Amino acid sequence: MSSAAATNEKNELPTTVSVKLDRDNYPLWKSLVLPLIRGCKLDSYILGTKECPEQFVTTNDKTKKINPEYEEWIAHDQALLGWLRNSMAIDVATQLLHCETSKEIWDEAQSLAGSNTNFLESFITQLNTVFSLKDLGHLHYFLGIEVHRDAGGMYLKQTKYIRDLLKKFNMEKASSCPTPMVTGKQFIVEGEPMANPTLYRQAIGALQYLTNTRPDIAFSVNKLSQYMSSPTTDHWQGIKRILRYLHGTTNLCLYIKPSTDLDITGFSDADWATSVDDRKSMAGQCVFLGETLVSWASRKQRVVSRSSTESEYRALADLAAEVAWIISLQGELKLPMLRKPVLWCDNLSAKALASNPVMHARSKHIEIDVHYIRDQVLQNKIVVAYVPTADQIADCLTKPLTHTRFNIFRDKLGVTISPSV
Repeated sequence: MSSAAATNEKNELPTTVSVKLDRDNYPLWKSLVLPLIRGCKLDSYILGTKECPEQFVTTNDKTKKINPEYEEWIAHDQALLGWLRNSMAIDVATQLLHCETSKEIWDEAQSLAGSNTNFLESFITQLNTVFSLKDLGHLHYFLGIEVHRDAGGMYLKQTKYIRDLLKKFNMEKASSCPTPMVTGKQFIVEGEPMANPTLYRQAIGALQYLTNTRPDIAFSVNKLSQYMSSPTTDHWQGIKRILRYLHGTTNLCLYIKPSTDLDITGFSDADWATSVDDRKSMAGQCVFLGETLVSWASRKQRVVSRSSTESEYRALADLAAEVAWIISLQGELKLPMLRKPVLWCDNLSAKALASNPVMHARSKHIEIDVHYIRDQVLQNKIVVAYVPTADQIADCLTKPLTHTRFNIFRDKLGVTISPSV
């Protein structure tokens, strides 16, 4: 059977495809999916939809060996499955068939996605007889998040949410500012208490939800959220600074780019002993899938680090755990990962500590669980690489930056001006 599927002139379906089925998903295929394909008169395209043969056969001398039919079956391409998966608004095909798709077939199937409207409508109609479905059309607005699509990708923004927020806190006519926090500003616990601390807590809660599409304010919001128990007037001025920044950037959005490169890349950084009150470090991390930011965090570390290397190493370990979770999610979605994830940090000592198991004198005081990153490196699951501080994207998640540097890193995070609708 051909390992590559040739497409017809209309770019609808491969002229010949085959589907990999096992004993668990074959009944679902036979009872649900195959009738739909035949109803759309597409069955002439399909090959290899037989049940999986036994993996091993017993020879005359009662020894087991691999079944040649099984080897032939396992080598079949899965172009149709990839086409189904990419044609659905929800990943129903994967839910039903539980099959893996090779990288070549996946790439080819992406170019075929959604090209047969009648087939999709029939598929959804048949699913509606089994499950309760409601077609809401293309996503435009959900839980305060506005979605805009064009040929360049998808844009997530919360413009209306920001305007409502400014109105709630009487900041509609405030002058805008270029950054969410002043460089060199140190917030401390002591100070004149706020007359209405509830107002402060409401603002923090509202801003926390806004970080879902605005990673550029993640550090500022997290920093000020550390003082919710007893906010001061100085802390409230910090909140107003964020609101003034949002006033001038209401049209910024998170850009989700289409990409054939689905490699995972992570950046981690730490600002050592930055908290004046307890000398704990601030850590930041961001993870990209291809060119799209998919995960980010800015948080104060739970323990005091005795050196900048230790704080950077802890941040790197947290990033490794986040990347491991994303890899696990990709595995459940049957997304192929061709290359090992690369984690970038701007501390050479932390990089060496993650890769060199003999640096005991420098690391014996670090808890055992932090050495998770070292195990990942030694097991060849990830790669730790060095990036100069000037190119460290996570730097904007650990400290206030100047206007110029902040804008550079904000652009690299994928926060851009929303296209006109």
